[in-house]
Amino acid sequence: MFVLKDLYYDFDKYAIRYPDATHVLDSLAIILQEHPTMRISLESHTDSRGNDAYNMRLSDRRAESAVQYLVQKGIAQNRLEWKGYGESRLVNRCSNGVKCTEEEHQANRRTEVRILEE
Repeated sequence: MFVLKDLYYDFDKYAIRYPDATHVLDSLAIILQEHPTMRISLESHTDSRGNDAYNMRLSDRRAESAVQYLVQKGIAQNRLEWKGYGESRLVNRCSNGVKCTEEEHQANRRTEVRILEE
């Protein structure tokens, strides 16, 4: 598994951010085109702000928006899986009730890629 560097989301949003996130997904699309048998899972996350159920839905939408972007770039949807984890896998100390900077919260609003099959 690897984190897509700079594939982050704005607070409370699931749209693919232009130009930073689109550049990252364009690079991933090229990798997938170069490896036509590769299957991946896109796993998205949120920061801890908002309630758990809302964050789970938001992370699902983030993962799905990344998948839809790749499909629009010509990647077959059957090569892509997606799942949202909400705030269950934070990368830092910024859990509920902990005061954090915007940059610390941003680190948790991410998508990771798991290679399922090469």
